[in-house]
Amino acid sequence: MKFLNWFILIAITVVCTSERPRPFRFREQASAQNAPDSSRFSHMMLVQGLDEPTEMAILPNNNVLIVERKGGVRLYDAQSKELKTIAHFNVFSGIEDGLLGVALDPDFKNNNWAYFYYAVGGEEWVNHLARYELRGDQLIQSSKKVLLEVPTQRKYCCHSAGYLTFDSDGLLYLSIGDNTNAEEIEGHNPTDERPGRELSDDQASTANSNDLRGKILRIKPEADGTYSIPDGNLFPKDGSKGRPEIYVMGCRNPFRMSVDPKTKYVYWGDVGPDTQVPAEEGFLSYDEINQARKPGFFGYPYFLGNNEAFPKYDFATKKEGPPQDPRHPVNNSPHNTGIRELPPAQPAMIWYGKQASKRFPLVGKGGASAMAGPVYYRDQFAGAKYRLPEYYNGKLFIYDWIRRWIMAVTLDENGNYQSMEPFLSHLKLVAPMDIQFNRDGAMYILAYGTNWFAKNTDAGLIRVEYTEGNRNPIADIRVDKRYGATPLKVRLSAAGSRDHDPGDKLSYAWQISARNQPSARQSGPELVHTFTKPGVYNVALTVSDQHGGQGSTTVQVKVGNTPPVVQINTTANRSFYWDNQQLDYRITIKDPEDGKIDPAQTSVSFNYLPYGNDLAGALSGGSAAGMQHIRGEKLFSGSDCKACHALDKTSIGPSLKAIAARYGNKTGVVDQLAGKIIKGGSGNWGSYQMTAHPDLPLNEAQEMVRYILALNEQQARLPMQGTLKLTEHVGKGPEGAYVLVASYKDKGANGIEPLSTSEHIVLRNPLLQTEDNDGSNVGVVIATANTGFVSYVRGITNGKYMKFNHIDLTQVTQMTYRVQPQPAGGRIELHLDSPQGPIVSTATVPGQSVKDPKTDWNNVTATVQPTTGFHDLYFVFTNTDAGHRELFFIDWLSFGHNASRQ
Repeated sequence: MKFLNWFILIAITVVCTSERPRPFRFREQASAQNAPDSSRFSHMMLVQGLDEPTEMAILPNNNVLIVERKGGVRLYDAQSKELKTIAHFNVFSGIEDGLLGVALDPDFKNNNWAYFYYAVGGEEWVNHLARYELRGDQLIQSSKKVLLEVPTQRKYCCHSAGYLTFDSDGLLYLSIGDNTNAEEIEGHNPTDERPGRELSDDQASTANSNDLRGKILRIKPEADGTYSIPDGNLFPKDGSKGRPEIYVMGCRNPFRMSVDPKTKYVYWGDVGPDTQVPAEEGFLSYDEINQARKPGFFGYPYFLGNNEAFPKYDFATKKEGPPQDPRHPVNNSPHNTGIRELPPAQPAMIWYGKQASKRFPLVGKGGASAMAGPVYYRDQFAGAKYRLPEYYNGKLFIYDWIRRWIMAVTLDENGNYQSMEPFLSHLKLVAPMDIQFNRDGAMYILAYGTNWFAKNTDAGLIRVEYTEGNRNPIADIRVDKRYGATPLKVRLSAAGSRDHDPGDKLSYAWQISARNQPSARQSGPELVHTFTKPGVYNVALTVSDQHGGQGSTTVQVKVGNTPPVVQINTTANRSFYWDNQQLDYRITIKDPEDGKIDPAQTSVSFNYLPYGNDLAGALSGGSAAGMQHIRGEKLFSGSDCKACHALDKTSIGPSLKAIAARYGNKTGVVDQLAGKIIKGGSGNWGSYQMTAHPDLPLNEAQEMVRYILALNEQQARLPMQGTLKLTEHVGKGPEGAYVLVASYKDKGANGIEPLSTSEHIVLRNPLLQTEDNDGSNVGVVIATANTGFVSYVRGITNGKYMKFNHIDLTQVTQMTYRVQPQPAGGRIELHLDSPQGPIVSTATVPGQSVKDPKTDWNNVTATVQPTTGFHDLYFVFTNTDAGHRELFFIDWLSFGHNASRQ
């Protein structure tokens, strides 16, 4: 008899511009009654697999120019649906520098000018704002004009920003980060005034009127490749008080910005610090969304949020002094080369820290990276096919790179914050990096991908279309192979595509393209294509309805490297373990490109998982460490920690394997690191502040730490062939499982990256609870017993069945059933692969009167004919004489094993 424990499953998510602060309305709307139906928004992946995309520029012909941080200039051809590499800048891509920004001249149709902001490669510490001619898909190198040179430092991380945009008057805006040591701040703001520490003092950059860093610049490009200073910047044109290019100062990392095309208000997201200074909400570590109605000083490094002030911290004495007055901030740092008395500090429009915000509850909690997108005006898209409805008119779109949301912010008639609401919450964004509207009304989203400083397979370009009336179809591609050697035969299916309008008839057009190769075009919902040459192919699908609606999406197929073939051979059963059993195994690996298998890239591991038959979770781990700490890995993957820590590459924080290597053999380290996850901190990896997670339960933080530390555990390297004793389960509960995993990572070939393949055997307890079946036409009853709840299958009448999928019957010699007979009695027939399939076992359950429904259970046993291999097992219940009477109840069934057959 089985007694059920009931658990609660918890879903874990780890995890102002006038001289006086203006009135603030702390109201949000989680949903709006008049918001358009989400089914009217269709999204399509145009490009994937980008290498750290930073900004995009949409050309008049709907092509999209994309820059990548390491220097790549890519062009998405909207007509051919091809992604081309048209140039590569020689850049310094250390810390957060590189090729950072791109924008097209407002008169691009006539002058073909494109502007780029980048860190110049070489030994000189400078960034350039340069102009080039872009003609077709050719970036004319000889046309280069350097408008502006920005001195920087390349010793300390971080904050480069580098976003470019034009306003409706043709003025060019450039956001530049403070480029100041963000690590050695000792829980405070970076204002280290000690001699020789100017690179750790934001008063030398963002609060310095003679420095371009930590600013938003506004200039007017001239035809000869120079620029002039427009009227109305923060400082006089003669430079007597500061650099005349400055429009906004007092920024930390103004990463993404926009200019309202009507009001000319400037909006930007400023990514905040990680400090230990108490504040109105948690610590003074806010990310901000700012609005500048006119030039001004926006507070950093003295103020954050609603002008909350940092105490004056002396890095020499380690003592705090009084904060500054936001109405009269003064820069007295010896590192300051500009004016002392700064303009009054302006508060942020929206701000939020790492914990849940009381003022702005919809923004969530955890790590953050606030960004500001465009303000939408519907009349500027008159006649555009995909323009948004009137509902979004005048709204500002903001987004968060780490928290992966987009919000539509409603402003009142005076430009004050009124409310916010989620936008496209059904679209699972991965690190939105840039958001812009095309002339046809479609929204383009540039996705950076999962990890910092990495080429991500989920980095790409997304197009979102809104349609009234007839809705666009949603295109979906299913591919049976994404990798392989030539010739590679691939089956492509549009079966997952759909249309929300009933009765629409869909047609399907395919385009397959690769660099330097002609495109192939075909039609139909299913396609078989053979790739005959190595390369990375973009497979684009366009789905159309009879009313002219279209939806598109793209996937990549990489031809030239075959995934390894890994096999585990055994004579033993591949579904169950029994007492005193042995598992023999022999691993075979084949890889046509590698030829000879590299033992260093081979892994064979074997583990017993004592805590539940979480077989799917066991297989998702991949490594021995992952399998031993499934829950910890899931908690980590669901948290914001993944944004800063990759498995084996240094991101903004150290890799998980580096952490495991440093702490793996130390005592008490689980509690130590779990506490750091919860409380945050710095000092062990270059002083970069680690985000706190105060709402994370201690036991969950400990699970995450155990998973990380297990990555360094020295697993006994198993040979390619051997025999394993299955003894670890003895004396433990019935819910454990053994997992044998073999994997191999090849060397890559023909320009395609190395590929990994793994194979596994999962052995579980041979006793299965009947209510856990994979399909049946019988019922489950849960009854109360003296010691809790019991569950069993009932409603068993003649001809009904239950099934269990994919069970190996090798070496299974008998079946045992825990039954409670009813007066009719009957038989249990075990059929293979269908209710009418071959019968390999029959058990008879005699009829019997029942006195107590919670007692009188007994076991019935039947032999099983010798059977090998995996089958779907159908347990069919029969008694043609019973009519509609119940035959018996079943609690569990068990597969018996004869050791002599091994």
